[in-house]
Amino acid sequence: MSVPNGNALSGFDSLPDAAHVRLPVVQALYACSDETIRRRVKAGQIPAPRKLGPRVTAWNVGDLRRALAAGTKA
Repeated sequence: MSVPNGNALSGFDSLPDAAHVRLPVVQALYACSDETIRRRVKAGQIPAPRKLGPRVTAWNVGDLRRALAAGTKA
């Protein structure tokens, strides 16, 4: 997902559940730093990202939506 005009959440609602997003989008969803995201993934509070390639790690949009709907606290 590209980030037009620096808005990481631009277009998130229109993405299909099968799509993947990178760290800046997850940071915007949970309003916290990359290190906090990593700690919360390790603690099971945020869904774990998937390795899509040797240098690409991304989160599944459907997993993020389910976690947010279930009230997973940031």
